[in-house]
Amino acid sequence: MLIKSIKISKKVIIFSLVAILLLSSIIIFYSFASEIKEEKQEEKKNFIKWVDFNVSSEALSLTAKLDINSHTKNEEVTYNWIELLAYLACKNGGNFKNFKANHLNSLVEELKNGHTINDLTQDMKFYDYYFESYSAVLGGFIGNYSIEVQNEDGTKSYQEKYGLKAFLPIAKNYNFSHYDDFGNARSYGFKRTHLGNDLMGSIGTPIIAVESGIVENLGWNQYGGWRVGIRSFDGKRYYYYAHLRKNHPYAQNLEQGATVKAGDVIGYLGMTGYSTKENVNNINVPHLHFGMQLIFDESQVDSPNEIWIDVYQIIEFLKKNRSEVYKANEETKDYERKFDFMEDNLIE
Repeated sequence: MLIKSIKISKKVIIFSLVAILLLSSIIIFYSFASEIKEEKQEEKKNFIKWVDFNVSSEALSLTAKLDINSHTKNEEVTYNWIELLAYLACKNGGNFKNFKANHLNSLVEELKNGHTINDLTQDMKFYDYYFESYSAVLGGFIGNYSIEVQNEDGTKSYQEKYGLKAFLPIAKNYNFSHYDDFGNARSYGFKRTHLGNDLMGSIGTPIIAVESGIVENLGWNQYGGWRVGIRSFDGKRYYYYAHLRKNHPYAQNLEQGATVKAGDVIGYLGMTGYSTKENVNNINVPHLHFGMQLIFDESQVDSPNEIWIDVYQIIEFLKKNRSEVYKANEETKDYERKFDFMEDNLIE
């Protein structure tokens, strides 16, 4: 009996050990899985939730000029305009009403004297935030591209360039006016704030794609009327063009999912919108509503967490680069750009 009892005890001990090992393995597994889940949730939460973009057109122009000249003139020190702007934002507390050109001049001197931007910003707490935010806003504006030019003999050829490759949304030789109306009250449908910049102009004025990208939304919206939404190739910027012309809102062959080039004609200025019924002019004054949404995470698309920025100063800055157009089809009265444009990330 004693021997049998010992045998049973051994079995119990072995079974218990196996059970303990299995239980320990399960606990370790779920603990590890929980840690991974928490890390992923933390990563998901760790993106920019808000941007107050108030960089002045003066600061944009000065830093853009430094960037472009340093690259095209093969200067010893090359500048990145977004790095310069992020540094200046740290200096003025993110408020470019306090911008002074001498701050930029001092920074340039430091860089010319051998200091790097990393050296100068290592103790700036919010530099990374401003750099990421401004990269999201301006990341597609300056770089390499090819533009078609008119030769003396009347032929056309492409020139490779480095410079400003974003365009004003109103075609060259067409007049418009605007003021900084971002945040103004709107009441149609419900009380809300105006999340764009209204560019007042004549009905039929050709509307231009500011940046190359993919047509993400196209069609009627009761607030914006006939509208186009274009997403930049890096996914960070969503350009919104609204209140397009009644009966003929879009450029020929424009469709959802299509690729457009910066400077392409995408539609025509109008006064549609403020109606659940399609193709209705309920806007009092003909204008283009132009807006830019920043997207750091897809959870910010079509949600209460959308980030729309004030684009007034960007419009002022882009006045220096306008796309020239011509009437390409007399029958449909459609316009096209006069000089073609190419860049590396275009999808053919």
